[in-house]
Amino acid sequence: MRRTEDVFAAYGLPGEPGCEAFWAAAGAPASVPARDGGWTTLFLWRGCPASIGFESRSEPVALDRWGETDCWYAEVPMPARLRVTYRFLSDGAAFADPLNPIGAGGERSIAATPDAPAQPYWPVLGAGQVLPLPRTRVRWTSTRLGGRRTVRVHPAGGGGPVVLLLDGDDWLYLHPAMAAFDAAVTAGAMPPVTLVFLPTRDREAEFGCRPALWEAVRDELLPLVAQTGLPVRPDGLVVAGQSLGGLSAMYAALEFPDLVSRIACQSPSLWWAPGAEALPDPLSGPLGGAVAARLRERVDLSGLRVAFDVGEHETRMLPHCALVEGLTARAGATVRVSRSPSVHDRVSWRHALVRDVAWALGHHHDPADVDSGRPRRT
Repeated sequence: MRRTEDVFAAYGLPGEPGCEAFWAAAGAPASVPARDGGWTTLFLWRGCPASIGFESRSEPVALDRWGETDCWYAEVPMPARLRVTYRFLSDGAAFADPLNPIGAGGERSIAATPDAPAQPYWPVLGAGQVLPLPRTRVRWTSTRLGGRRTVRVHPAGGGGPVVLLLDGDDWLYLHPAMAAFDAAVTAGAMPPVTLVFLPTRDREAEFGCRPALWEAVRDELLPLVAQTGLPVRPDGLVVAGQSLGGLSAMYAALEFPDLVSRIACQSPSLWWAPGAEALPDPLSGPLGGAVAARLRERVDLSGLRVAFDVGEHETRMLPHCALVEGLTARAGATVRVSRSPSVHDRVSWRHALVRDVAWALGHHHDPADVDSGRPRRT
């Protein structure tokens, strides 16, 4: 069936696709209700052939051209309650969406369905905006990990318990965690904290269930942070990680309980087991992977406080996470479990990050936590 201009009119775009009136009305991706539920979202690109790369999808989505015009487009099915990171891929380069005012770093943009919950505390920034960086930085030359890295440290609200943010460069340069935590502290949604943004050189090597990272954090990094003169409470360390970072946080709680007793995990890679990453389908192995196997050894986690969050749209992650959540609670930990309206995408983890760090610190009242998924406490 031949498509007509009505395809675009449904999204509020007037005139012939590619004309000046059409482009003048074009903006961020627009969504209309899909027949079978959820949404259909229109992405537009002007000029040359391109595709869309989504952080949560392994394969790009190709754009179609409208006739002989400069209008390239794709209608992408999306489930209800979703926020995603995307970029346009063209001629070997990546670009933020020039029609979308909401960005995530210089090459990425953010799209949301109309029913996506708000993300309190996170400022809306354009792709071209340079995020402010913490004034305090630590030059860390690690004997255990090798190499030199710069670790940024920020005292939100004046500083307090240390919050170690794994994949710290993403939270510095793509998503404005410093501003979000400052706003949350100001609003009374969490106590003052000292944020430590830990950059990662090799995620698979460092975040696999190995001791080197956590020995280096304990013996090398935290003493350097203490020397900055910023308020630091070593007894209040919170580790926050996503995906493989969430796996690493859980590993640290199991193997380094004197160091890590509070963690916040978003979409943790609890399918992981030695060699799983090399399999054609890494998620097809035993449920809960190496962490579940360790938990079955009757470990005592009575001193642990852990918040688990995973996206309700991450259907293959859910069974792995559910098993580990249950085993962790049975081992004596204080557990908070929630399901957020997200896929495996850092922009989807933002609200859970702030909320769950606050909970891990024992701060229960978040006036903005109105629609955070489907929380339950175990």
